[in-house]
Amino acid sequence: MRKVRMIGYVLLAMLLAGSLLLAQDKSSGEVNMNQLQEIKKQANIDKDTEAAINAVTNNSIRDLALNRSNVGTVDHLFDYKIETPSITDQKSSGRCWLFTALNVIRPKIVDQYNLEDFEFSESFLFFWDQFEKANLFLENVIQTKDLSTDHRRVQYLFQRPIGDGGAWQMMPPIAEKYGVVPKQAMEETKNSENTRYMRSLLKTKLRQQGMNLRAMQNSSEKELRKKKIEMLGDIYRILTICLGNPPEEFTWRYMEKDDSTIIEKHFTPQKFYQEAVEPHLGNYVMLMDVPSKEYYKYYEIEWNRNRYNSKNWTFVNVPSEELAKYAKKSILHDEPMYFSCDVGAQLNRDEGLLDVDNYDYESLFGVSFDMNKKERILSYESGSTHGMALIGIDTAATGEVQKWLLENSWGPEAGHKGFLTMTDDWFDEYSFRLVVKDSFLPEKIIEITRQKPIVLPPWDRMH
Repeated sequence: MRKVRMIGYVLLAMLLAGSLLLAQDKSSGEVNMNQLQEIKKQANIDKDTEAAINAVTNNSIRDLALNRSNVGTVDHLFDYKIETPSITDQKSSGRCWLFTALNVIRPKIVDQYNLEDFEFSESFLFFWDQFEKANLFLENVIQTKDLSTDHRRVQYLFQRPIGDGGAWQMMPPIAEKYGVVPKQAMEETKNSENTRYMRSLLKTKLRQQGMNLRAMQNSSEKELRKKKIEMLGDIYRILTICLGNPPEEFTWRYMEKDDSTIIEKHFTPQKFYQEAVEPHLGNYVMLMDVPSKEYYKYYEIEWNRNRYNSKNWTFVNVPSEELAKYAKKSILHDEPMYFSCDVGAQLNRDEGLLDVDNYDYESLFGVSFDMNKKERILSYESGSTHGMALIGIDTAATGEVQKWLLENSWGPEAGHKGFLTMTDDWFDEYSFRLVVKDSFLPEKIIEITRQKPIVLPPWDRMH
């Protein structure tokens, strides 16, 4: 009995000691008043800082950080530029990927039909993109119905049931299945130009439908898919009310350049795709510069597609100097490219300039913001946020590219007449995706695409 009592005392002492240790560990992470004084000393709020306080509290940080010595040092002249139609405008939507993918092939349509200008109906393809993404979400719910709602895959699904973002690989599968139409066959609407509320309603509806499917635990896949088809009727209804009814056939009237004759043709969307788009697509490869992953490997991001039967995103990871090499070759052969980047980093919107020296936050605040590209990716500081068409280069006497020209989709008033100029240094730091025709790539890159890809989870940083 005495021995048992002694063991009890020892255990109690150990528990008390552990509690004290936890308390000490917790308190040691707290900033005490002496440490606060040291922090204030390190902050060095002197007279110069008082001047900075007065400036920053009364003005825009970005305006104050503008590096005046860099203004006007980069012009918007290019010694090689692919001629493009008029600037498009995605308005308040995340459809840059769709606008860019279509902008890449627009110059060929203009040449093919000898047009002054041309624009596809982005709203038409956006309708089918949203419809197919809804189907993909419901299918993934069916396939994960036996997993707990706390499982990371299920959490990811319901956090992101649908979105208006995407990448190049999402355009061809939708266009191939549903076709394409000129803009006049299905114009923009208030809800294609500002997708916020429609997207919110679709998310709500899909989450409700997803939970209903999960509740059908004892149902067969056949029964679940029958229910899914009923559910998609509601999704189609919402999309039609918000975006309009996508045409099953249309008449396209146009005039050739320098000719007053009106040409009239009748198409289905699929026939127009086959005549106008399919011959110009070819085989494209997505390249990325992701220094946080091993170079010269082939990667696939799971669940990242819009059509259930299409492929996930795949990319070959190469250093930025290789991206630049293939991009230059493509432009010199009059082939625009899908390009995506961290557009908000050091962007001077008024000048239409992407330059690493545009803003000097370090001098304004007296603190360093240095991180390399790998660190920015790993810390979620940087990633691909916007897609544009890469269409021009300006070279030095040595032939090295000094700056690049991007066709944007923010309207003709944004940037420099709707375009952005990107310095080569900025390209190295903030470029991510580049989609290049395989004919401009060396065999070593093509060979990598024949390998079995390394599958990344849908929540990977490069999503």
